[in-house]
Parts: sequence; C-alpha cells; structure tokens
Amino acid sequence: MGASLEERRDALRQRFSAWTPMTLHERLARCAEEFGDRPMVITDDRTVTYADVAAWTERLADGLVALGVRPGDRVGLVMANYVEFVPLKFAISRAGAVAIPFNYLYRTDELRYVLEQSQANLLITMTGFAGLDHLGMLDEIAPGWDVGEQTALPELRGVVTLSTDGRSREGVGSVEDLEQLGREHPGGSAGRGAAPDDVADILYTSGTTGSPKGVLITHDASQRTGYASALTRAFEDGRRILFSLPCYHMFGYVEGLMAAMMVGGAIIPQTAFDPGRYLEGIERHRATDILCVPTMTVAILEHPDLAARDLSSLRAILSGAAPAPVWLWEKVRDTLGVDEIVTGYGMTEQGGAMTLSLPEDPFERLSGTVGRVKLAGAAGLSKNGDLTEYRTIDVMTGEPLPAGEEGELAARGPTNMLGFWGKPAETALALDDEGWVRSGDLGYLTEDRYVVLTGRSKELYKSGGELVMPKEVEEVLSRHPGVSQAFAVGVADERWGEIGVACVVAKPGFEVTADDLVALCKEQLARFKVPRRVVFLEATDLPTTPTGKVQKFRLARMVADGQPAPA
Repeated sequence: MGASLEERRDALRQRFSAWTPMTLHERLARCAEEFGDRPMVITDDRTVTYADVAAWTERLADGLVALGVRPGDRVGLVMANYVEFVPLKFAISRAGAVAIPFNYLYRTDELRYVLEQSQANLLITMTGFAGLDHLGMLDEIAPGWDVGEQTALPELRGVVTLSTDGRSREGVGSVEDLEQLGREHPGGSAGRGAAPDDVADILYTSGTTGSPKGVLITHDASQRTGYASALTRAFEDGRRILFSLPCYHMFGYVEGLMAAMMVGGAIIPQTAFDPGRYLEGIERHRATDILCVPTMTVAILEHPDLAARDLSSLRAILSGAAPAPVWLWEKVRDTLGVDEIVTGYGMTEQGGAMTLSLPEDPFERLSGTVGRVKLAGAAGLSKNGDLTEYRTIDVMTGEPLPAGEEGELAARGPTNMLGFWGKPAETALALDDEGWVRSGDLGYLTEDRYVVLTGRSKELYKSGGELVMPKEVEEVLSRHPGVSQAFAVGVADERWGEIGVACVVAKPGFEVTADDLVALCKEQLARFKVPRRVVFLEATDLPTTPTGKVQKFRLARMVADGQPAPA
C-alpha cells in the first residue's frame, strides 16, 4: 500500500519547508546535485539524466555566450517537444538571456509579427515541422538571413537551426555547432547575473486587440506554479509525466517540466498528439501521469489499442483547458484505471494554471468547477498558503464585488506577469496598481475557494486549449472574393469543449463553399485557429444593436442552437 495523498503532500511540504527563489538554471543545478542519475527527459530515441541535462545546458550556454548573446538579450525558440528543447531552455537562462518560446505552428505572417514585436536577438529554430518549412518562412520574412545580410529584422543578429527534416542551410550553425562552440570556449556562462525576479520568458498569448502579446514571466514565477501543481496533485517522488502539449505553452512547460522537477521526476514529451502513441508511451516508459485536454482524453479512450496496452503504471491525469461532463471522468476511471483525476484553469498572464481540483474531489466538482486555488505551501501567500488570491470585479467599473457574486475574475499573487513586452498602455488595462490581473472570464468563487466559470467577458474563445482572436480569423475569411462579411465565434461543444464557428455572409452572385473557406484558413492560420464549422447567413439574419453593430454573444447563441443550419 502506497502513501496516501496527504502523506505525499506532507513529504513535499517538508522538502520545501521554506521557499528559496532561484533562477531556472539554478533550479536545474540543484536538481542535478540531488537527482543526478535519475532520468529527466525520456523519449523513444534517448533518455537523458538530470546530470546529462545540466552538463549539456552548460555547454550550450557557453556556446551562446561565445556567439555573442549578452545578458538581457532575447532568444527565440521555434521548437517542438524535442529533447533539445530542455537544455536549450535552461541554457538561455544560464547565459543571462530571456527565452521566447514561439508557437511553432505559426504561419509566415504570424511568425513575422512575433519576431518583429519581440525584437529577438537570436533565433533557434527547427528546419521544418508538421509540413511547415521554417527555413522557407525566414526566407520570406528576412531575405538574406542565412548569409548575414538581412535588414527586415534589425535586432536579429543570428540564427541557429535544429535539423528536424534532414535539411540544413549552408553557412548556418546548428545546435550541435552551438554545443561544440561551448566546448571550445568553456566557462563563459558562469555567473551571468540573472536574478530570480528577472524576466525568464516572454510567452506570446492572444490579446484582445487583434495581435498576440508577449507576457513577461519571471524565473521564480513558473517554479512556484510548478511546485503548487506538485503539491495540489500530491506528487510522489519520481513521477513520470507524458504529454504532447507544447512547452512553448504554460501547460506543457509548467504542469509538465517544472512540476516534475520538484520531485526529481521525468517528462516523456511527444512532438505531436497521437492517441496510439500516448498509449504506447505509457506502456513503454512506465508513465505515471498524463497531461491532456478533453478532446485528447476522448481520443485516447476511443483508440482501438487501448485494451491491448499495459497501462498499469498510470495513476494520474490532468485534463484541463476546457470543461468536460461527469461521464468522461467516469470513463477515464473505469477504462484507464486512473484514480487521481484533476482539471484546472488559468492564464499565462497569471502564471499559468492557478486552480486545480484535488485528486480526491468528487467528479461533480470536476464538471461543475475548474478547481480551487492551488495549494502552494511555502511558495504561496503567507496568510493561507494558496498560490494566488482571486476576487471578482465589476466588468465595467473594475470595482471589487462581494464574495460569491458573479463578475470578472481577477488574480493577485507572486506568479503574476510583470506586464507585456513593448505594450505599456495595454499592461495598464490588464494589471492594475495593486497587482490584480484581470482575466476576461466571468465567474464566481464558492465558499471553499473553488472557481466556477460562467462565461467570457471578451470575444476570445478557446480551441484545443489555445486562445483564438476572432479578428484574425475574420480578416482571413474576408480576403475571399466571395465573402461580404465574416464573424468568428466560439460555441460550446460536448466533445471539444469549445469550437470555432465562422458565420459568413456571401457576396451576391459569388459561389463560395464551406470547404473553400476552411482551405483558405488552413493556408494562412495555425491549425487551432481554423474554424470547425462554417455557417452561411443572410445579412438580415445577423443580430445587431440599434446602431448596427453585430452582437457576437447572440450570434454565438444562434449557431449553437443550430439556427441557421451549418453549411
């Protein structure tokens, strides 16, 4: 009989009886001292220990310094969940620089925007991934980048590549070259001077103004959130977490990598979601925990290999980012044999997931709420050990509302962002003088501090756990010569949690089909932004205000109710 959930939490509280802020690379060094021979990253091709990653990190960091990376420089990472992501991430920290892990599914215009806006000084990129040609994108964005003659990105001083499709570019250094450079110039990254409350990451998330915003996250913040996840979920020593959720996102980065490190555990990252590979990975690598969103959870449960796989090591699952019904949790328990099932909620601006249900909670809690504020012990607020403080505010005035009253959720705590990169005016709207970050989500807190979501105060919607800006989708749809008006809305879906629906008014005399519009979006947008349904309307069908402005909440309600029928 193993330790109980509370016994495991007590063990964690004893290990972290006091919270010592440190940089990311200092955390890695501490783990390498304590867990050196343990596996840290496990893939089908190789396994690297904590000691391996620490040494690899040092070589890469020395290479970055030799390449000219200075403290405070911004280093972009276009990198799927390959094993190299982990040492590169810590190497950027050790070099005193700031990491910008970009969404590697960005199309050309999207990548151009974030490279320009972030003013990245160095880019480390895959050569290609999932049918995308990242070298070709750079040729379009910054012609001459490969010979040091580009002028489109004046802050970008160099590019390093990881060959993921067998290609390379003559004259452009690789990650292997970077490591060799570190071997030739050892010691350059020692004592670079970053502090735990310095910015470690610029994480791009969708904004309300139609362009992504770079959220400034400190070294200390992501570690606190990771520890709070381990404590709330009662991690046992050496937990192994399998996931395909990308590490450019808080979900994979914090709930996977950061949380596992707190107990000397391992991550089993996969570069893309495939339910069969999840099942194979659990069996092959003896995973004890998996990270999912509900759509992935359903796909795993429906996969034909499920009965044939040995899943006896699996004991826990975090399935977050969208609501799910009780029947799904019951099926997870009965089919996968998992008894530690949790869901959660959060946002990058607040430091990732700020709430989780407890593994001992009844399933009604998982379906009716998004969990309670995370337990954080010594890493949390001194008054109660919670990770953050939640309250609801009036959407229009920003004034605090009485406990239990529905309003816009706002959070304040040690994991909150410092602001947005290069956008001080927008920062003022999201982060007030008292340190409260507004979420844009409507909800309320129960008496025992569980959070109930009731809607969104903004027009953003989530697709596969990623926020989508309707304006981006609408601009692409409107480029089609047969489209007169286009509106993108999010509607609830039992399988996917939420899906994007394109509501389109066609131009008279033009032939345009749903397939045409979906194909156009697939060409120009990341996959998670492509609408799953297209609904054709007459202009007179559009719900509007007296001044003629389309009311999107009514439009979403219309198409969710099936009126008019989808194309």
